[in-house]
Amino acid sequence: MRLRLLTVGLTAAALLTLTACDDDGSGSASATSSAPVAPAPATTSAGPGQQRRLPGIQRTGRRQRPVAQTAGLTAALKAVDPALAADQAKAIGKALSVCQEIKAGEDDTTLANNVAQRFSGGSVTLTPEQGAVIVAAVKASFCP
Repeated sequence: MRLRLLTVGLTAAALLTLTACDDDGSGSASATSSAPVAPAPATTSAGPGQQRRLPGIQRTGRRQRPVAQTAGLTAALKAVDPALAADQAKAIGKALSVCQEIKAGEDDTTLANNVAQRFSGGSVTLTPEQGAVIVAAVKASFCP
């Protein structure tokens, strides 16, 4: 069971990493395009009192996150337990806390235990192994 859960989590994290990339790294335009393409407008128009939003960007707190990044985190959390992704704003906040711990240099065991405690609650009780899967998913899809 642990191996299966770890495999599913790491596979989800790997897929999320691949789907978050839209550049092949070559630094050149596609060889099939013959005419220059005009760039799309960077923002959508907003009326008075409305925020302007970038296409494909989701506002979370004070920062805007790519929808693919947030979707990747949500998919990984659903793979561990669907209830973890019920409140996306809380999940993002918890993921940001995990990123802060990673940047602070916490070791993997401590991270897994802290994440299991942080994401547990309500009907969800996580093990340190599930915490490790979440840490891997957060590293792959959410931490800069």
